[in-house]
Amino acid sequence: MATSSSGHGSSRPHAVVVGGSMAGLFSALLLRRAGWAVDVYERAGAELAGRGAGIVTHDALYSVLQNAGIDRQAAEVGVSVVGRRVLAKDGSIVGALALPQVLTSWGHLYGLLRAELPTQRYHQGRTLARIEEGAEAVKAHFTDGSSVSGDLLIGADGIFSAVRAQCAPEVHPTYVGYIAWRGLVDEADLSPETRATLLDHFAFSLPDGEQMLGYPVAGADHALAPGRRRYNFVWYRPAAADTALRALLTDADGIVHRLSIPPSRIRPEIVASMRSDARRLVAPQFAEVVEKAGQPFLQAIQDLEAPRMRLGRRVVILGDAAFVARPHVGMGVTKAAADAQALVDALAAHPDDLDEALAAFATIRLRSGAAVIRRARELGAYMQAQILTPEERAMAERHRRPEAVMAETAVATGLAA
Repeated sequence: MATSSSGHGSSRPHAVVVGGSMAGLFSALLLRRAGWAVDVYERAGAELAGRGAGIVTHDALYSVLQNAGIDRQAAEVGVSVVGRRVLAKDGSIVGALALPQVLTSWGHLYGLLRAELPTQRYHQGRTLARIEEGAEAVKAHFTDGSSVSGDLLIGADGIFSAVRAQCAPEVHPTYVGYIAWRGLVDEADLSPETRATLLDHFAFSLPDGEQMLGYPVAGADHALAPGRRRYNFVWYRPAAADTALRALLTDADGIVHRLSIPPSRIRPEIVASMRSDARRLVAPQFAEVVEKAGQPFLQAIQDLEAPRMRLGRRVVILGDAAFVARPHVGMGVTKAAADAQALVDALAAHPDDLDEALAAFATIRLRSGAAVIRRARELGAYMQAQILTPEERAMAERHRRPEAVMAETAVATGLAA
């Protein structure tokens, strides 16, 4: 078996980060600036692509970006909107709220982070096989036969985390009863009327028991200028696990995928039916967006709540490996960034006591993660196929109203990241 060590030839502590997406990159960049040697191991053999998924930014995210070495103004993080509006089925505006925000895309933000990490510290095509903990170090073994040792191993490998699966196999995501269709369309492909209604706003359309939302994001080559942007839509729709969801996740060869399906494997008739439903159910401006989106993709909405984030003496998980909240809070990337910042802060506060540092980190971030999960469940209650409790029913009724949807969706007020 081939073995590699940190290879730094110095007394600096060494962190092994498993997972090269947002949480992993934030962890690596912050730790490097705090004096650690860091190597990131990503299972994908090529650069990651986020399918253009949109991201809502928050002040807490900008703070961590600054600490990671990315200047908000110089980097042009995203596209600004002036406020929010709700469209009726006929396309008229039935609600408006002044709420300036900056929206970005997964690919644009990933590119900013990835550019800050030296290429030799980002290792692609490395799939975790097992973790071995010793008294003085932790070792990650990969399926290609290589291994690497470090002082700390960070599981930042997403909702289906291999680190979590090994150290806490009882913790797994749960499907919540509805899905999201997502897609992008070039701004220039939309009619002038639709651009005028949508492109400067975070907008909603609210069919009974469903929610459509959209906002502008960076265009091709991360372009942010008006006329070159893209419009990102998300359409939440109930889908019972054993019937509708199973049909959506069955590809042209009859293979049933588990909770996700590659966009290219979605049957054409499924996409055609979704577009037909859009013409029938949502505002015509959104129906146009759906019609012109090149390759919509499908996301089964899931909850994941880890009861612990420290999984060994030298092993922690963060980001989506620990908590996955329904997207209504718009906090996924911000929470991952805050997790990474909290870990670095705890290590700095307890430089000579790793045990104390990791315990402090886990205590703080478990509380925050649980609060985000709870809030996301409240916002998404009315799209569930079944409302089980009086509290959920009350929340569902509240969040059917346009004013509540505008004021509370993807807003961090009252939530620590």
